[in-house]
Amino acid sequence: MVQRSLTGFAAGVMVAASIWSLIIPAMEQAASMGRLAFLPSVIGFWGGILFLLLLDHIIPHLHMNADQAEGPECKLCKTTMMVLAVTLHNIPEGMAVGVVYAGFLAGSADITAGGTLALSLGIAIQNFPEGAIISMPLHGQGSSKSKSFLSGVLSGAVEPLGALLTILLAHFLIPAMPYFLSFAAGAMMYVVVEELIPEMSEGEHSNIGVLMFSIGFTLMMALDVALG
Repeated sequence: MVQRSLTGFAAGVMVAASIWSLIIPAMEQAASMGRLAFLPSVIGFWGGILFLLLLDHIIPHLHMNADQAEGPECKLCKTTMMVLAVTLHNIPEGMAVGVVYAGFLAGSADITAGGTLALSLGIAIQNFPEGAIISMPLHGQGSSKSKSFLSGVLSGAVEPLGALLTILLAHFLIPAMPYFLSFAAGAMMYVVVEELIPEMSEGEHSNIGVLMFSIGFTLMMALDVALG
């Protein structure tokens, strides 16, 4: 039940962040295209979906409560592949923070300091349950507390690296900012629909996952509107 609650909360935060922090600013930045202002968002969104689909196929990983690993065959242990699964899904979160900060640093009128802070806070908050989703099952399977904690921390280490790399490439990203904003949104939505929602809905008392999803969603929405 705890795992479903944490998964639902993380999913809610990611969905709200995708809409208010990424897709809406992307459409606002493309407003000069008139009725076609949705086009960069559609293209970027699908780019993010296909990018995560590709990573899902080329990186060996094991989802929670699954017996069969995904990706190419390898001899990695179960623990390593579980960490890789969460690490893979943390990539778009780092990209989202990085691309929003890049837009803010470049002086984009549609990306405010408050909006950037809201996204950073939202992603940081949902990193706690994501880390716990890794650490708790590993400890339950016999890993020591320190090793389980370290595995949870390492699974999120890709986020600051992805954000930093995106900020460093800001000069090249700015002309296509609407596409990159929606790209990050598509990548995060892939994670939510492919991984988090199925996990929060399985087994008994699936309504707990829905309630926590709603809490995460409204919290992120409130942060973005209040600070943006």
